[in-house]
Amino acid sequence: MKTYYVYIMSNPRRTVFYIGMTNDLARRVAEHKAHLNPGFTATYNCTDLLYFEETSNVYEAILREKQLKKWSRQKKLGLINSLNPEQRDLSTLA
Repeated sequence: MKTYYVYIMSNPRRTVFYIGMTNDLARRVAEHKAHLNPGFTATYNCTDLLYFEETSNVYEAILREKQLKKWSRQKKLGLINSLNPEQRDLSTLA
């Protein structure tokens, strides 16, 4: 059974959020940290993993990613702070 992750990355100053979905969280976070793919995370230096959740259903992961992307910044902060109140980089746990 596969595992899928919905995750939130941010820059060191916590001024922007990036929400994504993957089936290999450690690999994907490493790609963000190394700026391997040009785009939003490379441009805004989103290198810190602040939040993630997992599911075994790819469709649930896709729907959850879309749901979180529609949320306000304040609501996203509330979600992050509910599990990571210090907003530490969780990439060592991934």
